Amino acid sequence: MLHTKIIDSKKEKIITSNAEKFIKDTKFGASIYFLGTVRNINDNKKVTGITYDSHDEMVIKSFEEIYNEADQKLDIKDKAVFIEHAKGYLSLGDVSIIIAVACKHRDQTYVLSRYIIEEIKKRSPIWKKEHYENEESEWLKGNPISGT
Repeated sequence: MLHTKIIDSKKEKIITSNAEKFIKDTKFGASIYFLGTVRNINDNKKVTGITYDSHDEMVIKSFEEIYNEADQKLDIKDKAVFIEHAKGYLSLGDVSIIIAVACKHRDQTYVLSRYIIEEIKKRSPIWKKEHYENEESEWLKGNPISGT
């Protein structure tokens, strides 16, 4: 089971209870939630917010590929995964990404959750522009769009 979505921050927010409802099933004995949030300092600069941009179709495709690869690479076939990533401007403390995972055993949930976030960071075409206290902003190094 997989749910993926890009959340337009102008219209809605990431809601943890949606993830909980999606992954809840009596066949799973463990679940884990990863929330990425906007923090106030990066590289010794005071951050006031972040604007996320993405190539939505390719992001969703990458989420699906990462989910499917877990079968082969991690041998975790029976799982529920909920992934949502925000797009647009987020303030300090706002949730930028949620990854909720449910599996039969706790070790699987930890391994799968970590695998998903690391792969998203490596290859999903999501970019962020940090906004700073001095009213400056800059795009941070992101992932180029590849043909995969």
